[in-house]
Amino acid sequence: MIRQETAWVLFAAGLIFLVALVLGVWKWQQSIASPDGTAHRYVSVAHNAALLYSFATSAIVAPLVQFSGWPSAVNVTAAAAIIGMFVLTISKYARLGREGRTDNQMRDRRAGLRGVREALVVGEIGGTLVLLSGFASAQL
Repeated sequence: MIRQETAWVLFAAGLIFLVALVLGVWKWQQSIASPDGTAHRYVSVAHNAALLYSFATSAIVAPLVQFSGWPSAVNVTAAAAIIGMFVLTISKYARLGREGRTDNQMRDRRAGLRGVREALVVGEIGGTLVLLSGFASAQL
């Protein structure tokens, strides 16, 4: 039987995959409208990131949640941190693609980027460490 929190993680993975498909349509539309046949760099990055994050969520986060030895609340919090950071990142790339003002967010960075970067590190790596340790405690 699949755990309730695993079902929610898989649902989130499906939503991220759906977003990736929609971003792919946007990328395709930009590509066919462009004289050089390419979409804006960050439209492509958003599409690729969404595809990769959807698979990471379903292939790695969901099984770690399913087989973790931690209580549901711990698993949900860790998975939500990871997935939230994935969604935040995809959203940022899509916004950069929509605005079209830069092709390199690091070169043209704005104030506050460091705090966001630190939140990504804590959310993604910290959440994964929690789930991985819960998996190890229960399965190894």
